[in-house]
Amino acid sequence: MQTVTLNNGVEMPILGFGVFQVPEDETERVVTDALAAGYRHLDTAASYGNEAAVGRAIRASGIARDELFVTTKLWIHSGGEDGTKRAFDASMQALGLDHLDLYLIHQPFGDYYSSWRAMQDLHRQGAIRAIGVSNFHPDRLVDLLEHNEITPAVNQIETHPYHQRMTDQQVMTEHGVQIESWGPLAEGKNGIFSDPVLTAIGQAHGKSVAQITLRWLIQRGVVVIPKSSRPERMAENFDVFDFELTADEMASIATLETGVSVAFDHRDPAMVSWLNSRRAG
Repeated sequence: MQTVTLNNGVEMPILGFGVFQVPEDETERVVTDALAAGYRHLDTAASYGNEAAVGRAIRASGIARDELFVTTKLWIHSGGEDGTKRAFDASMQALGLDHLDLYLIHQPFGDYYSSWRAMQDLHRQGAIRAIGVSNFHPDRLVDLLEHNEITPAVNQIETHPYHQRMTDQQVMTEHGVQIESWGPLAEGKNGIFSDPVLTAIGQAHGKSVAQITLRWLIQRGVVVIPKSSRPERMAENFDVFDFELTADEMASIATLETGVSVAFDHRDPAMVSWLNSRRAG
């Protein structure tokens, strides 16, 4: 598996498996299938309500802990220094792990400065190998890192052919922050699986649109965490390391940029209110 090296030297697999919107009662089976397909990087969150099921699948797999890279995330209302440490303990208990590979602030809202101070403490204590953020636009990311000791190792943001985040990635690169894509397949929207540009490139390589999209992101140095509940799709998404896109193909995909989210805008006041109204679990 290809890896990226985070700003503290930790190696992170560039391809992982996400469980956003996977129901709790299906998660153990789905993660078990993903591990069987070869995935060793798992991404969950307190707000997904399925950390315990991810933990059960990990334990049942028999895979050595040092072969896995596990991420979970802190929700808005668990913020503050004490709240963050309680939330971290709850996530670790649910996952059944003795340490975490990556802990992310899930949203750039609430008292996330206090949360970051607590996460820095947990990192220093060795409970977390790397800490980072999710859904931070460049201005909030730079403000956070300039006022704290530890620079976020990762920023996980919506990134796909229709919302490419090139400027965001440039800012992250300048500050040593690794970009990670959630929704790498645009959540199936914008007709991505029948997109003529992606389809034509796929035909040239004997690959699916999903494989072309993931390969395009990987060649940009973007960590990807596609999700699927079907074992055959998991295997397909994992099979992206035996070919390479040309510079012209990379440029063709770059023309698909719309600059618009297919999910939600973290700068929309109504969306900020909605996210703040949600509770984890």
